[in-house]
Amino acid sequence: MNETGRPQDFPLSNPRADRVRDVAKLAGRPARLKRGHFLAEGPQAVREALKLHQQRVAEGRPGVVTEVYASEICLDRYPEFEDLSQGVNARLATEEVLAAMADTVNPQGIVAVCKFLDVTLEEVLDAGPRLIAVLCQVRDPGNAGTVLRAADSAGADAVILTASSVDIYNPKAVRSTAGSLFHLPVVLGADVEDVAAACRARGIGILAADGYGSLNLDTLQDQNTQRRLTGQGPDSEYALEQSTAWLFGNEAQGLSEEELALADHRVAVPIYGSAESLNLGTAATVCLYASARSQHQAAAAVS
Repeated sequence: MNETGRPQDFPLSNPRADRVRDVAKLAGRPARLKRGHFLAEGPQAVREALKLHQQRVAEGRPGVVTEVYASEICLDRYPEFEDLSQGVNARLATEEVLAAMADTVNPQGIVAVCKFLDVTLEEVLDAGPRLIAVLCQVRDPGNAGTVLRAADSAGADAVILTASSVDIYNPKAVRSTAGSLFHLPVVLGADVEDVAAACRARGIGILAADGYGSLNLDTLQDQNTQRRLTGQGPDSEYALEQSTAWLFGNEAQGLSEEELALADHRVAVPIYGSAESLNLGTAATVCLYASARSQHQAAAAVS
């Protein structure tokens, strides 16, 4: 940093420099696994990474951001990065250098090198989660990132990706989370049977999102609402306000029969129009918000 609080005056300008190449290699999985680092690109992702970094440092814990590279134009447009980057190895860089570092065709003026963030299944469950999204063999990075973002928006406590799912540190997946990767715990490479057994042992219900499910999500919500408001009406087959882990399947084939068998219930999101099905991100959003709404309403009723 110089006396104005900005990174060093002379920007990194050689796109073939070793440092630039080292950062660019993080677009590939082998380099990420070897170094335990990944790339965050663009103002939104880097802003959330730096907020988490500063929060952890303030708590006396290791930070998550090791390097930040930004253009003058970006810092002019987003002056908050100068404060957020305090204590971080921050450098000015030319647009050409940033283009060489970034995975996108049109970089947004700032990239950050971050440490892996994933935690263990035990850490998640020991925290007493109320709502979990479990991605089973979800291989598209954009879909995985979208579901993680939806889980964050719904106030979920964690996202779990099973073995054979996409690497959430894939640059496209990171971009798709829009910064939500830095907001909630993520478990990687989990065995879905272990997840189901551990959740059930802690009293967490397991629902499978299934277009052919016997339970209708709208009906469940109506039953839950009637019971909560009147204390009467038919007993719902599943109390949406209870702690729940939702299973979401592969984009093309959905959940396997083995995965479906692990759930307490198979739940369908009703389709009132002519569409064949909902895409993964949309279905996950609807399901997670159904649980979140019931949980929040139940909590408000007793507060």
